[in-house]
Amino acid sequence: MSIVNTCIGSIAAVCTTLAFIPQVLQSWRTRDLSGISLPMYTIFTSGVVLWLIYGLLIVDWPVIIANAVTALLAGTVLCLKLKSILKI
Repeated sequence: MSIVNTCIGSIAAVCTTLAFIPQVLQSWRTRDLSGISLPMYTIFTSGVVLWLIYGLLIVDWPVIIANAVTALLAGTVLCLKLKSILKI
């Protein structure tokens, strides 16, 4: 893989991963997850975990790192949503 490809993939990974931080922070602070779709976050988080597994299988560090962080962020929102539904 060329350095240009790696740089583009890394920049894309940083952008898409950072995009989740505002949602996590707002959800954590306000505990208002009424606008969060449980099916969407369940499917999305599952997809990110699968991308992480794929990255591990092909040993692609930008894919691994981005999806590990995104899985953590999306998983946090998903857990907060489940907690709010189950009143835990």
